[in-house]
Amino acid sequence: MTHFRVGVVGAGRVGAVLAAALRAAGHEIVAAAGESDASRGRIEALLPGTPVLKPSEAARAADLLLLTVPDDMLANVVAMLSASGAIHEGQYVVHTSGAHGLAILADAAAVGARPIAMHPAMTFTGTEIDLPRLHDAIFGLTADAAERAVAEQLVADLGGRPMWVPEDKRTLYHAGLAHGANHLVTLVTQAMEVLAAAGADDPAATLRPLLNAALDNALDQGDSALTGPIVRGDVETVRAHLVEITANAPHTVRSYLALARATLDRVVTDGRLLPIRAAKMLQILDDASTDLLAGSTRPIATDRGFARHTNAGRRRR
Repeated sequence: MTHFRVGVVGAGRVGAVLAAALRAAGHEIVAAAGESDASRGRIEALLPGTPVLKPSEAARAADLLLLTVPDDMLANVVAMLSASGAIHEGQYVVHTSGAHGLAILADAAAVGARPIAMHPAMTFTGTEIDLPRLHDAIFGLTADAAERAVAEQLVADLGGRPMWVPEDKRTLYHAGLAHGANHLVTLVTQAMEVLAAAGADDPAATLRPLLNAALDNALDQGDSALTGPIVRGDVETVRAHLVEITANAPHTVRSYLALARATLDRVVTDGRLLPIRAAKMLQILDDASTDLLAGSTRPIATDRGFARHTNAGRRRR
């Protein structure tokens, strides 16, 4: 096993945690660069005793440079460090961006460095609780043949599992992760807000068992795990949802409609919902979308006499 002298540029939530895990695996963290108070706090907490240097100095001191800066900064950082000589021939340069592959490291490769893209498919807090989460986490890897062994070694040292991602699929790979994880947070937060409006004292506790089961079922069964009013074709239930959400949590209506449409498409495609029932459901969603775009305050159409004006101000508490 090769032990590297590792320099970290960008001691954010990801960089500090990965460096701590590499240190625990026997690598030497020779320097870390982080300018904010939060970054310096993470270095002190997770990498005690590590010199805090400028990015160029941290790069020069390392034979493996870990670049964990934000995606939009990565190209400029690589260009600056390469032009200054801080990135040098034979050095491994590893970035952790999910959306980028090797192309963004072209300036480093031009001076003889050995580029690797290594993205952990994990969310980070930037604290020690992240360390055990790395075990069995997937790392999206992109590297040329000469660097593949080192890339796989790093992932093994971190306790993870490699997934090789072609250069031209990096953005698509990252989009899948972001759509699943980031948008899930938005969805769950909105659901908690709706439950709070319904009077739940602890919306998170109300949702936790249901969401845990739904996530496990979705990961194991895919579309077969879908349940609820869209799958059953309960048109009036969905109509009632839209009335109440519009009155009590109007900022959630757009996402409800978008996800209801996506769910409807999937259950129609797999044959669980008859076309005539699907057409009625789609009409409800279309009408609500029209009202939303128009900013209408007229009652949402109903067949059961529960229509209400959709301006939130008249809602009884």
